[in-house]
Amino acid sequence: MTQDSRPFEDIAPYPDSMFHEKMQHLVKEPGFEHAVKWVLPNVDYKEMCDDLLQVRDKDTFQHKIMWPFLEMLASKTTSGLTIEGIDRIDPSKAYTFITNHRDIVLDTSFLNLCFLRSGYPTTQVAIGNNLLIYEWISDLVRLNKSFIVKRDLPKVKALEAAKELSSYIHFTVGEEGQSVWIAERQGRSKDSSDLAQDSLIKMLGLAGDGDFRDNLKEINLLPVSISYEYDPNDYLKAREFLLRRNDPEFKKTQRDDLFAMETGLLQPKGRVHFNVGTPLNPFIDLIPEDADKSQIARDVCDAVDCQIHSGYMIFPINYIAYDKLHGSSQFADRYTSEEEEAFERYIRTQLEKVDIPELTDEDNVFLYEMMLTMYANPLKNKISAETCSSEA
Repeated sequence: MTQDSRPFEDIAPYPDSMFHEKMQHLVKEPGFEHAVKWVLPNVDYKEMCDDLLQVRDKDTFQHKIMWPFLEMLASKTTSGLTIEGIDRIDPSKAYTFITNHRDIVLDTSFLNLCFLRSGYPTTQVAIGNNLLIYEWISDLVRLNKSFIVKRDLPKVKALEAAKELSSYIHFTVGEEGQSVWIAERQGRSKDSSDLAQDSLIKMLGLAGDGDFRDNLKEINLLPVSISYEYDPNDYLKAREFLLRRNDPEFKKTQRDDLFAMETGLLQPKGRVHFNVGTPLNPFIDLIPEDADKSQIARDVCDAVDCQIHSGYMIFPINYIAYDKLHGSSQFADRYTSEEEEAFERYIRTQLEKVDIPELTDEDNVFLYEMMLTMYANPLKNKISAETCSSEA
């Protein structure tokens, strides 16, 4: 097979045969240099480029370059990065890890860091083309085992892209034996109420050798729950809610997405925790045989939600936000008055960053309630998930 005829060439990570050529081009990009110096202000850029040009493949890049970088990032911006249930992963098998989605960059970066620490294979990563604002960003992510999700296409083109994406995931998991990561929904959950989308599950079942149920089983779905103690983008999400309330046609700019990526990368996140669930194939087998595609997709979404919600790590701020939002003291025994005061200061400090002129008192109340809602929803959903089966 020639390089030009390799399958999925427009969306797949770059093959190792192209790695050095693409890296040579990347290190000459002024935008890449600017980004590196922004994130690593003390870096010797020439020395770093020399190191990058010694790398010849994606796995070496992740082990030699990305691993130390992510360890530094975790050390500087978190109060600890932990994972639970990793023993439920069989390193000899390939999975489709499906998670809630809070941070544009770090959800999978930190998950892969946990895998690197434990000696597990890293995953290929789905990333929307709306985030590939510059060509060098596209090159960088495809050098780092990412594949492209095409978005905002006309209806016919969108269906073609969905089929291609589904085929690629089936090819990667089934034929190449490599795990992939995909978020349970398009875009981040702005209010932290994580719910899987039926359309995402239906896309995953488009490709395969059997019926819809068997197609889903082919890619070995495994939910993983992600918990951030603090979301550095919380005030930006609250701001977006307000702007959409005032103007339903409001749309974010590319600069908004870039700033959200920068903020998520560099600002404090407190504790970050992953909880690996159980593979969904046994659950899919239990769905009634006469269920149609829509019912199967809905049941799988419910199972994903159940595992993700029950897997949350709940922090004192979640209990505080829940009580404040509901005007209760239901969880007062889970936090101290000092923690409550610190959370209140944190919320006020974050809301001071909202750059909307002439906010009204009503606007400020709305922003405050949205911040509380974001931090209360994980607890609300975990309480609801306590009634669902541990096998779901």
